[in-house]
Amino acid sequence: MKEIQEIVEQADAIVITAGAGMGVDSGLPDFRGTKGLWKEYPELMNRHLNFEEMANPKWFREDPTLAWAFYGHRLHKYLEVTPHAGFDMLLDLCKQKSDNYFVITSNVDNHFQKAGFDPLKIHEVHGSLAYFQCIDRCKPDIWPADYHAVEINADSFVATSMPTCPYCAKIARPNVMMFDDYGWLCERERNQRRRFEAWSRSVLDARQHVLIVEIGAGTAIPTIRSMSERLYLQGFYNADMIRINPRDYLVPQGAVSIKAGAFEGIKTVTGNRKKPS
Repeated sequence: MKEIQEIVEQADAIVITAGAGMGVDSGLPDFRGTKGLWKEYPELMNRHLNFEEMANPKWFREDPTLAWAFYGHRLHKYLEVTPHAGFDMLLDLCKQKSDNYFVITSNVDNHFQKAGFDPLKIHEVHGSLAYFQCIDRCKPDIWPADYHAVEINADSFVATSMPTCPYCAKIARPNVMMFDDYGWLCERERNQRRRFEAWSRSVLDARQHVLIVEIGAGTAIPTIRSMSERLYLQGFYNADMIRINPRDYLVPQGAVSIKAGAFEGIKTVTGNRKKPS
């Protein structure tokens, strides 16, 4: 605890890197393996579909009612769920550092924005369910997701109403990067990445001490985990890193590991005594 407190106190800037484990304490399902996925979506169990197979753009052409049942249900859940109190603790920590922070996340739930983080300081590496795009990319445009455009029959797990492109009237899809996805419109993500790179250069130029707080980033899809380690080992001067993870908690030499879920780990980092909300 003393070591963590010293690391946090000496930091001039914060980089929050968050994977899927960040949302579990908010009540979002854990799609690690098939157990959590099939519990949330029994119809996928009946079809023997795992997350990697379901998160594929082919379904929007082959079976759009199934594709939108899956992504529409997630969209509704993400909008309805309140981010857990750990988000507030992290935001308070960032404010203590004069709002000198950036968030990098593979999550598509829009919860950092919902919790009050500056949208201009968030890099969503896999896009966001908060935006739609045309399945055929008839124009290089995306638009805010319409919560009411997707209606689902829960018993049969099919979408009875689906969003369409406002330009060509074909089926729309979420503006998220899926597996084997060559149709994702990624300009929004690129702009976010450019802002992070500009912020990183300013931090480097000022030789500021950076603390990387990684939360819930596993090894199955190691996008965030690899990025955290790269920033820690090569990206900044004298960076510190704290990894919060209940299972995949091993760290590079010199980094700190907290074997805990997101909320408990954040509470340890921030010294906060709030209860989950």
